[in-house]
Amino acid sequence: MINETQKVTPLKGLGRLKYRIGQIVPSSNVTMETEIPAIFRARETILPERFTFHSSRMRMKKVTKEELEAMDAMSLKCAQELSDAHVDVMGYACLVAIMSMGRGYHCVSEVNLHQETVANDFPTPIVTSAGALINGLNVLGAKQISIITPYMRPLTDMVVDYIEHQGIKVKESIALEIPDNLEVAAQNPMNLLEIYKQLDLKDVDVLVVSACVQMPSLEAIDLIQAECGIPVTSAAVCTTYEMMKKLSIEAKSPIGGELLNGKY
Repeated sequence: MINETQKVTPLKGLGRLKYRIGQIVPSSNVTMETEIPAIFRARETILPERFTFHSSRMRMKKVTKEELEAMDAMSLKCAQELSDAHVDVMGYACLVAIMSMGRGYHCVSEVNLHQETVANDFPTPIVTSAGALINGLNVLGAKQISIITPYMRPLTDMVVDYIEHQGIKVKESIALEIPDNLEVAAQNPMNLLEIYKQLDLKDVDVLVVSACVQMPSLEAIDLIQAECGIPVTSAAVCTTYEMMKKLSIEAKSPIGGELLNGKY
């Protein structure tokens, strides 16, 4: 729910509503600026709203706890820069950076980033991919999930702990153990069609095929969902859903699995 300080004032353009989507992105991330726009562009084929995309970057090359913590400190400056552009919603596009800062840190980060936009005289709704994943799973009614991550096992275990602290049981997790962030982005999303079969999905409510906004999965989500018969999502899909909700527009797209089918 957007409070009075977070109301969006859409820009009029060509007779349609036009929104500016801002993203705070790790410097080595190349996936969020492809998958999130792809979902919004697919939405444009069925609904009237139109979108432009704007990013500010934080330095990070290796997915280690030390680099993630150093990168997170740069997020406030990024929020200031995007606020200068008067974006209508702002997304912090690094799930594991938030989770590495401690349980429940997405709530702290969202407040801190929002305060930067308030101080810059353009209060802006904030989405973190970590918070969006938790919220998306709750929207889908997930009590027990399984996840796939590209992270090293210790970081994957930390993500599992973070999710479970939010009240959602993680039955199984696959850690692909890829430390280099550009190598994560180079993964073929269609490989997930085989990788997910390593998981026992009995009593699993939702499958998260990429608990990482850098590992591509969008092309595989609807295919896996049709094959396994349960809702399938990703951190990127949940982030997009949350952005649409913050904009007070219909959270719907022809791609992106169960969460974006328009029922929620």
